[in-house]
Amino acid sequence: MRRFILAVAAMLFSVGATFAQNYMVVNSEKVFKSLAEYNNALEQIESLSKSYQSAVDAKFQEVEEVYNSYMSRRESLSAASRQQMEQKILDLEAKATEYQESLFGTDGELMKRRMELIQPIQNRVFTAIENLSKQYGFDLVIDIAANPTVLY
Repeated sequence: MRRFILAVAAMLFSVGATFAQNYMVVNSEKVFKSLAEYNNALEQIESLSKSYQSAVDAKFQEVEEVYNSYMSRRESLSAASRQQMEQKILDLEAKATEYQESLFGTDGELMKRRMELIQPIQNRVFTAIENLSKQYGFDLVIDIAANPTVLY
C-alpha cells in the first residue's frame, strides 16, 4: 500500500497547470503493475483461464472423436442410425459450446472471478487518485493508460 501511495504521489508531481485549470495525468497501467496484489490476481486469473481452457478443449476433443468415428462408420450405418449419430454430435457440440460460454462468456466464471479479484484493487486505486486530486486541488484527472479517460 505504501508503494502504491508513493507511485500515485510521483504521478501527482508530474502534473502541470494549463488555462487556470489544475489537471493531473495518471498512467493507471503503471500504477496497477506496481502493485504485487494486482500482479498476483492476474496470475491467478491466468492460471484459472488455462485450466478452464483445458477442460473446454477436452469437451471439443470428445466431439471431434465422435465425429471422426461416425465418419469412418458412416457408410455402414442405416439412415436412422446416421441421423441419430448426427444428432448426438450436434448435441455434444452444443453442450461444449454452452460449457465454454459458461466459463469464458461475459457472465462466465472467469469474468466473475476477475471481478472478485481485481475490482477491489481498482476501487482502492481510483479512490486514492480521487483523494489526492481533492487534497491538491486538481480539477481534472486523466488516465493515459490505453485510451485517454477522465477519471475525476
